[in-house]
Amino acid sequence: MPTPTPEPPASRLGRLRRLPRNVWVVTATSFLTDISSEMLVYLLPLFLANVLGVRTAVIGLIEGIAETTASLVKVFSGWLSDRLGKRKWLTVTGYGLSTVAKPFLYLATSWGWVLGVRFADRVGKGIRTAPRDAMVADSIDQHHRGLAFGLHRAGDTAGAFLGLLIALGVVWLTQGGGLSLSRETFRTLVLISIIPAVLAVLVLAVGARDLARPAGSGATAGKAAPPRLSLRSLSRPFRRFLVVVVFFTLGNSSDAFLVLRAQERGLSVVGVLGMLVTFNLVYAIIAAPAGALSDRIDRCRLIAGGWLLYALLYNANPLS
Repeated sequence: MPTPTPEPPASRLGRLRRLPRNVWVVTATSFLTDISSEMLVYLLPLFLANVLGVRTAVIGLIEGIAETTASLVKVFSGWLSDRLGKRKWLTVTGYGLSTVAKPFLYLATSWGWVLGVRFADRVGKGIRTAPRDAMVADSIDQHHRGLAFGLHRAGDTAGAFLGLLIALGVVWLTQGGGLSLSRETFRTLVLISIIPAVLAVLVLAVGARDLARPAGSGATAGKAAPPRLSLRSLSRPFRRFLVVVVFFTLGNSSDAFLVLRAQERGLSVVGVLGMLVTFNLVYAIIAAPAGALSDRIDRCRLIAGGWLLYALLYNANPLS
């Protein structure tokens, strides 16, 4: 395969300017949502362990239930958006549910409260993810989808970066370099996180537009068959992709365990947040260029290269 010719900066800027409204609105929504969610989600394991005294096994159970819920709901949400022929309000509903659930963390006095909030939040994520991604795909031609989704991931992760910076600042101001998270600090962050979460829902509700689905894009509105959780109903390339994803996921661990492990090895709460800020900064810088590159070279090779690098770094992690 010939080496791709580097794209001039002016050309890349022009491609960004030509991206449709929905791509920018969804990117802004994800940016604001991740400011809100990331200032809390990585501190939840510390809140459970340091404040509520919850065992690691229970923390793992909470994360497992939460992520499984999101995965299952995505299947049916994607089908429903095809059947309705609409993406926007299903996406708004998902973001709205997560936003409504968030303030209840302020009241949490047991791990059952946290499980309930995480369950509701992940139901919201499951509802919104498939129609949101489909809305982006509907808005852009196939030759520029890598750039569109790369920009979205960059905005998403830039929000995570900013959210973690805010959390780091609040932790530093309220408890300095303490090793354990305090209840007061966590509650302060919950209150702050509500602001960008509400703004995200408003931006999406006001700014996004449902588009007519292009011809040949699949089942028409009202005629989409209910999803069947059967491998036989899926194409062979997609089945192979799912097998790879399953094996990769089995070898991965929840970030909650990495956070707890980092604290166990002596990192303060500020130190843990600093580690996560660095991770998200690198992610945000690379996401958009990598997405644009996938429009010009084989996507399978690019994904495989990313997974291989991830696996090598993960196994070299000094926290492991």
